[in-house]
Amino acid sequence: MKSIFKIGFMGFALLLSSLSLAQTSGSAAAGLSAVEAAEQSVNQLLQTVQELRPYFDSDKDRYYAGVEAEVAKFVDFREVAVGVMARFSEQATEEQILAFGEKLRSTLTRFYGSALVEYGGQQLNFLPAAEEPADPTAGTNVRMQIVSEGARIELQYALFRNADNEWKLRNIFVGGINLRRQYHTQFAALMTRNNNDIDQVIAAWQ
Repeated sequence: MKSIFKIGFMGFALLLSSLSLAQTSGSAAAGLSAVEAAEQSVNQLLQTVQELRPYFDSDKDRYYAGVEAEVAKFVDFREVAVGVMARFSEQATEEQILAFGEKLRSTLTRFYGSALVEYGGQQLNFLPAAEEPADPTAGTNVRMQIVSEGARIELQYALFRNADNEWKLRNIFVGGINLRRQYHTQFAALMTRNNNDIDQVIAAWQ
């Protein structure tokens, strides 16, 4: 299971950074589908990874800061936090939701930042996209496979367009496993353990 998640986080990081790079081209990128934006940016991403990799050994803080800066361009961590909290978000204040979003940004950066540095040219196959939704503001899933040591892991990324017409990520599926649901299970267990004190849960989150 750990190896599946490791591959998944590597793919997560690849798509996150590639899409954030695609967004920098402005209105031209806004006209692309999520899959097209990812495909056009992978090569540029790998160059970025190569530039950051030496810092993983010599200056990890600098390395993770670079990864986090890329991720922050693309992930809506408030949306991710609400999804992980699920029903508990209804009793949370806006400050608590934002604080949990920041905690997720930090912990997730460590996970897929480590996965990025291990990327060694594994094969990435983007799968055919589903029919584009009639509503351009509707969410969509980007599907891809990572082929590593003979294993094929399918990844799905739940994306949506924000008010600025930018693609943002709010969930990921690894081999059919819903990561947001997995994190919600962890969050719910911490709520039980901490007498439903959201501040204590955020402090204890790792």
